[in-house]
Amino acid sequence: IEGARNCLIDLQRICSYGHFRLSQHMLIIRELLSGLGEAHSAYVTALLLGQHGINSRFVDLSGWRDDRECSLSERIKDGLKDIDFSTEMPIVTGYAQCAEGLMREFDRGYSEVTFSQIAAIMGAREAVIHKEFHLSSADPKLVGADNVRKLGHTNYDVADQLSNMGMEAIHPKAAKALRQADVPLRVTNAFEPDDPGTLIDDKPAERPEAEIVTGLDVYALELFEQDMVGVKGYDTSVLEVLTRHRVRIVSKTSNANTITHYVDAPLKAIRRVERDLKERYPQSELAVRALSMAAVIGRDLSGLRVMSRCLTRLEDVGVEPVAVQQTTRCVDVQFVVPRRDLERTIQTLHEVCISSGELAPAQAA
Repeated sequence: IEGARNCLIDLQRICSYGHFRLSQHMLIIRELLSGLGEAHSAYVTALLLGQHGINSRFVDLSGWRDDRECSLSERIKDGLKDIDFSTEMPIVTGYAQCAEGLMREFDRGYSEVTFSQIAAIMGAREAVIHKEFHLSSADPKLVGADNVRKLGHTNYDVADQLSNMGMEAIHPKAAKALRQADVPLRVTNAFEPDDPGTLIDDKPAERPEAEIVTGLDVYALELFEQDMVGVKGYDTSVLEVLTRHRVRIVSKTSNANTITHYVDAPLKAIRRVERDLKERYPQSELAVRALSMAAVIGRDLSGLRVMSRCLTRLEDVGVEPVAVQQTTRCVDVQFVVPRRDLERTIQTLHEVCISSGELAPAQAA
């Protein structure tokens, strides 16, 4: 701690000169402090396990006073190279100092990325991550604790869809590493240690079934250009502007002369996108609407008529969707609704697709 303190004091002194700016070093400071906290946590955990007779070893990947330029995989392999996994339990820091810059690349998801890389490199039989909740069919606060059900088993395709809807079971880059290494992921509830939780692997569904209903607030960015018909390049141009302003795309629709992106980003960033697109296409009409998107997700929704049945029930409860879409892969159905109707939409979709049993596999066409 004293070393980190002296380092920050020295940095402050250097930045007192005009050629150096503290703002340029803030990301490195975040990495330094994260490494310090992770090392403390892992070290204390190793000591605690040792007091209970468990042969554990503290493995520090934080790179403190290490002047080598290592990639993430090199850092992990170096830290674990002398450990006998049959007799020792390594307690590894969630932060790993590496040339890629873990926090710059993954922000707060850095520990999950380290975790997944360790599992992939070591060829783990299974990667287990402990959450404070079960991976359930919906938010129990919205649909009621008695109505939700634990997923139990799903695949990485569903995990990708959940991440797209802002409901990450694990960081997308971490899931990618596990999937490519053919390592299943198990998500358990830390408060129910005897429960096996939910297993995520690459296996397809045994039968068509809706698994989860979720939603998030989005903005609909609509570009209408009468001259778009038959002209290529509009999609690419809009995507370039969205990428430049780091606007995350949740979904997209288009027709002959209109492209609509449903995005998850601050309104300030969207206004910048709107300004740039107006400069590029001065004759176009641009509209931004604050909406919400609810989605029914499952490994296989084929034959369940999710869209038609849910639309009928939404009409019964007085919700009029702004837009609805389903891809040909039949893994999700998205309902775009006014923000005031999001909770009611999620409750209705969950009742139709999961809790009531109306979409039971036996009814599949």
